[in-house]
Amino acid sequence: MQRRHAAQHLVDAYRVSARRACRVLRLQSASFAHQVRRRDDTVLRQRLRELAQVRVRYGSQRLYILLRREGWPDNHKRVHRLYCLEGLNLRSKRPRRTRAAAHRLERLPLGRLHQSWSMDFVAANLFDGRKIRALTIVDNFSRQCLAIHVGQSLKGEDVAAVMQRLHEQLGVVPERIQVDNGSEFVSKALDRWAYDRHVTLDFSRPGKPTDNPCIESFNGSFRDACLNVHWFLSLLDAQEKIEHWRQEYNGFRPHSSLQNLTPDEVVAAATTVELQNA
Repeated sequence: MQRRHAAQHLVDAYRVSARRACRVLRLQSASFAHQVRRRDDTVLRQRLRELAQVRVRYGSQRLYILLRREGWPDNHKRVHRLYCLEGLNLRSKRPRRTRAAAHRLERLPLGRLHQSWSMDFVAANLFDGRKIRALTIVDNFSRQCLAIHVGQSLKGEDVAAVMQRLHEQLGVVPERIQVDNGSEFVSKALDRWAYDRHVTLDFSRPGKPTDNPCIESFNGSFRDACLNVHWFLSLLDAQEKIEHWRQEYNGFRPHSSLQNLTPDEVVAAATTVELQNA
């Protein structure tokens, strides 16, 4: 590049031919004639900023998938370069817990829907400081969030009622449900519901949240992308905003663990396979 600039200086300052300037500097004529054309990325960078402002917890890969959905032909390398130039990679991220990851239990591979569910509680506050709780339920195979039940005081009876409602809506129950040792999950109400429907309650070891990694991962995304970015004016307002986010999570957000598909797409594909094999 420096020789090319030097050759251009000789042509401009001394009025010599381009061929002679290249011969003096031992530069190939083809290299001097080559003009680097830089593409104008203004529109793409603007759209990337717009997506990042709305999807505040989406990284470069997920933003690239959203751009491809919209028809942008740019590859992931260009998107990542612009992502870094815009400073979007400076957003705070949760630290990697490599120590805990080494102690995770091995789980049997999941091969179908409703083979294993996970559920847990997440705490939050309304705008005036009043506390609320959300019961999150996820299918571990499809990563689909089946329900987020929001209330101010949730007990074992409420958990059993939510599970019964899902049973009536879906027409199925899971083979196994992974839970921690919270009082709501060891209650007689939930135990009776699971016993009557031949559902196994798989309890995590005390102090080992990594025994239930799917729900822990989901709750992290739930807190980052929903609870931390919304003001909840009332319990009803919280229920509406959280339900809207749940539907978007299932039908819009791509998952790297699902080959960048959404949970709804995985459920649709798995349902089609089950119908064909029936």
